[in-house]
Amino acid sequence: MNSRRLLRSSATLFAATGLLVAGCSTGSGASSPPSRTVSTAAQSSAGKPVDRAALGPYYSQKLSWRECGAPGFECATMKAPLDYANPAAGDIKLAVARKKATGPGKRIGSLLVNPGGPGGSAIGYLQAYAALGYPAPVRARYDMVAVDPRGVARSEPVECLTGPEMDAHTQVDQTPDDAAEVSKLTAAYEKFSKGCEERSSRILPHVSTVEAARDMDVLREVLGDEKLQYVGASYGTFLGATYAELFPDRTGRLVLDGAMDPSLASRDMNRDQTAGFETAFQSFAADCVKQKDCPLGTGTPAEAGTRLKALFKALDAKPVPTKDKNRPLGEALATTGAIAAMYDEGAWPQLRDGIAAAQQGDGNGLLALADSYYERDGSGKYANLMYANTAVNCLDLPPAFTSAADVQSDLPAFEKASPVFGKGLAWASLNCASWPIRPTGKAHRIEAKGAAPLVVVGTTRDPATPYKWAESLADQLATGTLLTYDGDGHTAYGRGSDCIDTAINTYLLEGTPPKDGKQCS
Repeated sequence: MNSRRLLRSSATLFAATGLLVAGCSTGSGASSPPSRTVSTAAQSSAGKPVDRAALGPYYSQKLSWRECGAPGFECATMKAPLDYANPAAGDIKLAVARKKATGPGKRIGSLLVNPGGPGGSAIGYLQAYAALGYPAPVRARYDMVAVDPRGVARSEPVECLTGPEMDAHTQVDQTPDDAAEVSKLTAAYEKFSKGCEERSSRILPHVSTVEAARDMDVLREVLGDEKLQYVGASYGTFLGATYAELFPDRTGRLVLDGAMDPSLASRDMNRDQTAGFETAFQSFAADCVKQKDCPLGTGTPAEAGTRLKALFKALDAKPVPTKDKNRPLGEALATTGAIAAMYDEGAWPQLRDGIAAAQQGDGNGLLALADSYYERDGSGKYANLMYANTAVNCLDLPPAFTSAADVQSDLPAFEKASPVFGKGLAWASLNCASWPIRPTGKAHRIEAKGAAPLVVVGTTRDPATPYKWAESLADQLATGTLLTYDGDGHTAYGRGSDCIDTAINTYLLEGTPPKDGKQCS
């Protein structure tokens, strides 16, 4: 596990692959807090006033579109200021893609999509899923558009480690049992942070969510749209809500699916998310123990959790081989594989098979799930998902923990939230402690007064964005409407519920939000 938040659209994992989590840092429980270094690069000025007149050339630019990818797709490069508070500091180039509306029906405008992360490629999501999988009436009347956020994929990506270095990083024990293991974990995350600073010093201070939201407003204008129409999943809901906060008068129809709660500090967010993964695991376990082939027995879900923890402990002591001799399946990769499967109930059979195989000394099944989580391909190359995820998260909020002692003191709360995953997710919450750039954001309520009606979607057993976050965001937003999916998995739109899809389609096509509190299953 690597970064602080597990926020990613499940459609990305199982249509194009990918996901996320957290990292760690310093010494034993008795150690002092780590020193916090400050990069020699200019600190981000995301929160400083913006000279709108100086942004004129960006808002008036013309994009040069070219055919790319599958038939019907076009790509372009958009310029944005690296630093909105100092446009003279230079540009950043952002990759944009679209698939034009084909009708029937009058074109409404552009529909910008973002799959979450932070760090997920919006263009990859558009090409692999959204432009082909969104309901036909929506695709008929909207140009489907995506921009890879700054620091992500095709938009000057943050880079941190080589492939072999990342392989080693993903195998570091995330549940340290003594001071030596804590120190090893600390060293791994310090190396990760140093690698990001060495390879990405120019972009690293300028990948905040506020800056990405400002980029979306430039794109809105460049596309010729008066209002922003948007579907954001997972972390994409925070990006969308941030846009509405900055530009309420330019906010059109926004769907925020799998909502984050921007009022939460990092520690509270991580603890809530830990509980969310426990809820999802209990749902998986309840289903598993009913199956004849359940590798976790046929008892209670709690007993299934105990057996899974026992497997993790055994793998910690003695990893089992995989087809990659340099990557045996230890506890860290096995846990990541299990967490990956929590995002979509469609992966539950794969998780059952992976657990059963691991119990018999074959680690390939759980390793495949872990690789999908990290976006590692068969050649050993990693997408920049985890690097961008950490860079954005550590800039957006102060760290959850700044010392190993902090983690030790809060371990009981995390383990209460999830007996299965709590210890690992607590230590993973230390990953921003040694980050070289000071955070520029802070937790706060988002009201977006003056915005058009906004639709917030929550799934009752969502692992990565607990349902109560959707309730909270809908309550914060002055014009928020809550739409509930009573089900499993991460996010709801386009995942098989006609009730959810109809309500969102009606909103996108007609501008009429569902009744606040509407429930679907």
